[in-house]
Amino acid sequence: MKKVLTIALVLAVLATSLFAQPAQETASSSKIKVAATPDPHAVLLNLIVDDLAAQGITLEVIEFTDYVVPNNVVEDGSVDANYFQHIPYLDSFNKEHGFHLVNAGGIHVEPFALYSNKYSDIASLPNGATIAIPNDPTNEGRALLLLQAAGLITLKEGAGLEATPIDIAENPKNLKFSEIEAATLPRILQDVDGAIINGNYAIPAGLVATRDGLFVEDASSPYVNVIAVKEGNENNPAIKALVEALKGDKVAAYVAERYPNGEVVLVD
Repeated sequence: MKKVLTIALVLAVLATSLFAQPAQETASSSKIKVAATPDPHAVLLNLIVDDLAAQGITLEVIEFTDYVVPNNVVEDGSVDANYFQHIPYLDSFNKEHGFHLVNAGGIHVEPFALYSNKYSDIASLPNGATIAIPNDPTNEGRALLLLQAAGLITLKEGAGLEATPIDIAENPKNLKFSEIEAATLPRILQDVDGAIINGNYAIPAGLVATRDGLFVEDASSPYVNVIAVKEGNENNPAIKALVEALKGDKVAAYVAERYPNGEVVLVD
């Protein structure tokens, strides 16, 4: 009987040892997948791959060029996080689709701007000019708020961040609006009198808000680009390390050198 108990005890110890090993490996290393639009988001993420590797975290950056799939893949769990959107867009997307995404950390602001290949200043825009604006709800509202700040239109009271052209109360220049997918705006700039373009599409197209913009959103913008995750994952140590690395000195130095004209503004 003692021999049987001894054998059973040895087997139990061996089983505990065998099953504990994978848990130790998981604790000491991890892998996270992050969906991002190319520039500046994927660029900044790729900058910190080695820094996270030194902490035992493998970072895989997956590039997308639209504003829908990156949220879908985080919601369904096939990707751990995304980095492409500002907070109002995140909130609007959650509400519209019934998603459960949360902000794990604000990283930067990309000033929104009105660009034109035909005119060099706001005053030169003719009556009846066609202005292309993003067609997603929050960025469309943001574009109209920018035009209001520029004195080109007046929105109805209470129109808010999700304003659309039907919320315009005054339009003295009789501007016409072409609602276009955000990613397409740089390509159609030559076909319209002006276009309001998101920074992550303006930058790859060689547009600099403070140099090329006819009117630029000011630095107090509430549209902070964030690391977004499925609710419950915001305290994942690897996600926290990701956010910390993006807020580190390496990224700050790169942004200062790569975007010297304020195309990307890091937040605290």
